[in-house]
Amino acid sequence: MPYLVKTEPSVYSIDDLARDGETIWDGVTSPAGVKFLREMKNSEMFVIYHTGDERTSVGLAKVLSVDPSDPKVPVVRIKYVKRLKTPHTLSEIKANKLFVGSPLINQGRLSVVPLTAAQYAWLTGE
Repeated sequence: MPYLVKTEPSVYSIDDLARDGETIWDGVTSPAGVKFLREMKNSEMFVIYHTGDERTSVGLAKVLSVDPSDPKVPVVRIKYVKRLKTPHTLSEIKANKLFVGSPLINQGRLSVVPLTAAQYAWLTGE
């Protein structure tokens, strides 16, 4: 299942991930977000979304590993893949019928959001 993960660009941006190459994805505290992190599988792709003033999908990353042994938050190692050729703003996402009923729209504070295959394809242009 593809996902979308949110990050505040002033804290850790797609440019930071591109520079680092890979990192541990942490800082998720909501029970639903933690649940989705635990469900991630090796090699799954996900969309990086900048929150704050940007509110835009910006890039792609891949799950390298998921270690669920921490009872509070699983350790998810991710790898930078690329920037999106066509980023999509929150306004564009909300206007797209593919996202009706999506937690991305209905639960705006959720930091990890599952996507349907169609939503992922639209966001990534793939």
